[in-house]
Amino acid sequence: MSTSIRISEATKRKLEALKRDDETFDDLLDRLAVSRTEAEVREMAGFGGDGVADGMSDAHGDLNESLEARSSE
Repeated sequence: MSTSIRISEATKRKLEALKRDDETFDDLLDRLAVSRTEAEVREMAGFGGDGVADGMSDAHGDLNESLEARSSE
């Protein structure tokens, strides 16, 4: 049994660009549906838990110190 869904031509073009040569549209949509949830994507992108900004700031400071030390040698 199959189901039809209506999508715009623009959406179809976007999906076609994502679709692998050996995939059907059903395969593509299934692959996309089981991929990361929005929350997981946001967390991976650095918008996760508290303290991320502090960690990034510390890492930035460490990098600057390292670069300054190397340039003064």
